[in-house]
Amino acid sequence: MSVLTEHPWFFCGIGGSGMLPLALILKGAGARVAGSDRSRDQGRTPEKFAWLESLGFKLHPQDGSGITSADQVLVASAAVEDTVPEMVRARELGCARMSRAELLSRLFNAAPARVAIGGTSGKSTVTGMAGWIMTEAGRDPTIMNGAVMKNFARPDAPFASARVGSGGVFVSEVDESDGSIALYNPTVAVLGNVSLDHKSLEELRDLFGDFLSRADVSAINLDDAETAALAGRARSLVTFGVVSEEAMIGVMPGSIAEGPTSLSADVIDRRDGSVHALRMKVPGRHNLYNALAALAACNAAGVPLTEGVAALSGFAGLARRFDIVGSSPSGITVIDDFGHNPDKVSATLATLKAHPGRVIAFFQPHGYGPLRQMGRELAEVFAAKLGPDDLTILCDPVYFGGTVDRSEGSERIVRLIGEAGGKAEHIPSRDDCAARIATLARPGDRIVVMGARDDTLTLFARDLLARLP
Repeated sequence: MSVLTEHPWFFCGIGGSGMLPLALILKGAGARVAGSDRSRDQGRTPEKFAWLESLGFKLHPQDGSGITSADQVLVASAAVEDTVPEMVRARELGCARMSRAELLSRLFNAAPARVAIGGTSGKSTVTGMAGWIMTEAGRDPTIMNGAVMKNFARPDAPFASARVGSGGVFVSEVDESDGSIALYNPTVAVLGNVSLDHKSLEELRDLFGDFLSRADVSAINLDDAETAALAGRARSLVTFGVVSEEAMIGVMPGSIAEGPTSLSADVIDRRDGSVHALRMKVPGRHNLYNALAALAACNAAGVPLTEGVAALSGFAGLARRFDIVGSSPSGITVIDDFGHNPDKVSATLATLKAHPGRVIAFFQPHGYGPLRQMGRELAEVFAAKLGPDDLTILCDPVYFGGTVDRSEGSERIVRLIGEAGGKAEHIPSRDDCAARIATLARPGDRIVVMGARDDTLTLFARDLLARLP
């Protein structure tokens, strides 16, 4: 770590979900860290940047003024354009540049015990669960997450997407979408699922297979056919599954009980026949898979299953992952959710539809590019998962500037939902969407606010709740 702390760092986009926890971990290790963010310049989420400044981060406008020395290392995601002033200034001065993934992998690979959470969906939740288990088990882990972990959030740490520990254990989600999963050398590799998202299945099989082959032990989901097919690439296995009778860590048939805000099941360890009562305060069948993945990961790292199951009873969930904002006086519930791709949206809607009551789904697409790429699949999910009384409302995609093609937006998705037999409306302005939802909502409704890459969606959800009768 000393090599990483001997020169100053500058984060371009320091408030981003992937950048902020990395900056926290680096600063926690003793490094000097400064940064800039377009959101700060535009006046969005000022409380986040005020908090960063209170921790001692020096923040600058995104105009290049923060890059003052060739000693600084510039951290920027691959998506940052070369024309951004920091990039221009860093080139002029000859500053070294690292991607977010390069820096994270350096920090991760330097730890004595390394738990890497991979898979197409559920990584943040599994990371939060595994990090909490490790914390409760006294391992004092460092945790890198892309979401705020409610167990670690406090009034003086409202954006707790990282935890800096000194126990030699590093728990992190790792990303396959940009291929950077290849940079990590875990002692324990977790693979929960493999499905089409940013890359072809052939590419994903290679990336995830190589990922498993580099780990001492792999925790894999036998219920997912693509994941199970990669078992041969692992050096050593701890398997899990809800349905599979071959899984080492499984679920007793008939023991699953789902509530609107809870989930319970009896977990069986088929290696010794022991049964453990799992009781959680987060809902949804997908969270049972997430819990089994976290239990298998921590067990592979030496934590007894009994301790893992006990810890999960206190797992508070993640911000914006089926996050219940509250209920209005007349009994209308608002839920804030990160659902933005077909798999995540499907899991959220399935959790909602497991219980009675109408669903109004508000969806803000996280960009014009992703909408073109996965729009048809998204539309099919909304049409298939929601019933004739339910409604989907889309505003225009989020847009923070840049040169992206904006010729085709949310109106196409609404048309496709209609063609697939669902009900949807396109209302360009988010404020107008809120007014429309407040007019439509009636007692017993569940309103879910979905979307990614925009911290203001949480504020939107809170404001929407305040409007409801």
